[in-house]
Amino acid sequence: MRVTVRTFARLRDLAGQGEWPCEIDTPAPVSVADVWRAVVRDHPTLAPFERSLSCAVNANFARMHTVVRDGDDIAFLPPVSGG
Repeated sequence: MRVTVRTFARLRDLAGQGEWPCEIDTPAPVSVADVWRAVVRDHPTLAPFERSLSCAVNANFARMHTVVRDGDDIAFLPPVSGG
């Protein structure tokens, strides 16, 4: 199955802006966490963000254990700060 992955803000900066969005081929079944691990394999500088990032599946906020389906759009967002 194939999913589209998007990163935003600091995550995109660290991974390189020219590569996003990207598509990942993976065997089913797969969770958001599995997709994240695949992204980190290609972009290890993103690993420290795992515990603090937010994620979405098809523009709906999701948890890391959410099951992903073929064609889904997965977004990873870093923590937001500011005032």
